[in-house]
Amino acid sequence: MALSVGSALKWWAATKPDERAIVVADETVTYRQLQDWTSRVARRIASAGIGPGQRVAVLSPNSVQWPVAALGVLKSGAVLVPLNSRLKGAELHKVITEAGVDLVLVATGFDDELDEAKRRGAEFGRISFEDIDALRNGDADDYRIDRDPDDPVALLFTSGSTGLPKGVICTNRTLLNIVFEASLTEEGLRPGSRTLLVLPLAFTPGLVWGLVMSIVLGGTIVVERELDPARAVRILERESIQAIFGVPLIFQALAGASEFADADLSSLRTAIVGGAAVPVPLLEAWAAKGVALRQIYGMTEAGGVATATLESESAQHPDTCGSGSIFTELKVVNAEGTECEPGAEGEILLRGPGVTPGYWEAPEATSQALRDGWLHSGDLGKRDPDGRLMFVDRLKDLIISGGINISPVEIESVISGFGGVEEVVVIAAKDSRFGETPAAIVTAAGELGAESIIAGCAEVLADYKVPRYVVVRDEPLPRLPSGKLDKARIRVEYDDVADRFEKVR
Repeated sequence: MALSVGSALKWWAATKPDERAIVVADETVTYRQLQDWTSRVARRIASAGIGPGQRVAVLSPNSVQWPVAALGVLKSGAVLVPLNSRLKGAELHKVITEAGVDLVLVATGFDDELDEAKRRGAEFGRISFEDIDALRNGDADDYRIDRDPDDPVALLFTSGSTGLPKGVICTNRTLLNIVFEASLTEEGLRPGSRTLLVLPLAFTPGLVWGLVMSIVLGGTIVVERELDPARAVRILERESIQAIFGVPLIFQALAGASEFADADLSSLRTAIVGGAAVPVPLLEAWAAKGVALRQIYGMTEAGGVATATLESESAQHPDTCGSGSIFTELKVVNAEGTECEPGAEGEILLRGPGVTPGYWEAPEATSQALRDGWLHSGDLGKRDPDGRLMFVDRLKDLIISGGINISPVEIESVISGFGGVEEVVVIAAKDSRFGETPAAIVTAAGELGAESIIAGCAEVLADYKVPRYVVVRDEPLPRLPSGKLDKARIRVEYDDVADRFEKVR
């Protein structure tokens, strides 16, 4: 059965070959060009000895080669593993090893980090983006290996509360289910939609809601290499963009650009915001331009977006995020598993066609998350009398900074290895730009200071994981009767860490 992203690409290449499929930094790839180029990449992957089901990673910041490489992996029958280009070698080693990656398609500038991953024991081959770029021109090609619709085709790694990376499995069926559900409502995407992406392609919003959604619907995705608010506003107007999504930071930056005041944004039909609380003034600023920002609740395990505020309710209910989707249901339950009454807090549970079938080679984690047909989110929420969901807090310890999940345990394990550190807890500090940012509370002996802790973290952790606040104290951290650190008490004690202490970077 040709139920695949590659099948959709072939269709659009045949029916509208000269239409733009991808635009990156004003470089354009048409559907015909994309079909042929990705087929050649798929052949190149196969020639490297990669067969169906083997894992192939892509490591690069946003570029025109990134979507070509990713689609080439999918068409080769391999399993795509997008890698965050901000990760250090030690972090890449974890993901590459966990996924069993056999081949990495890599842009220039990442050899040192991949060499470090290899020194730590990872084994994989490489194909450079220069090689991929050399395949841009050539004869027409239709190389594609379609696998069973329920076979894994992508692994999206997300930080878990344990600090270990977990690969969320995507199949062709779940990916196309997400597209199908998102395109059914009046507020959803449509065939031929023009989307602006100012987020990394390697994350769920970029890959699933950006690239896959656009290619399956025969649209045009305009990808920015990095966020330039003024340029992004000009693109919204010049390209008559119909869809954009991101964290509040993105929409705040665009609204702060001088071009925003006079920009014609009447083409925007879908504007989705999530990953952090959305300030009411931000909703009002976009509403004044005729754009209703729709707040979402979602997670990688549910395809990124499980529920979004209806456009008609975005102004009246700014603190809610809808009541589900056409085929995606949600409920809030207490510790006994009984559904909560309106206004009562409990864990958010989800089920729907875009929910992952599980985690890669992690049956225990899968059985813990997926129970009785429901995905247990680990998040705390409540519903109003009309069924709208309000996100309250996380039951997990994750920090969400600018929409990116950060595991405190991962940072704690790094800091605890520094000489002089006796104990450490990493918590979320409020941040006006990113929503949250890591803060390390450390008990240390000797002369260990914040500067050396930051320097040590920066050697092995991506920049966004390195704490922006470090509190070094002499007295022990509070503990529970069991002997474990009392994280709840520590969070209360340092709830105002951003007000009491200076940022260290």
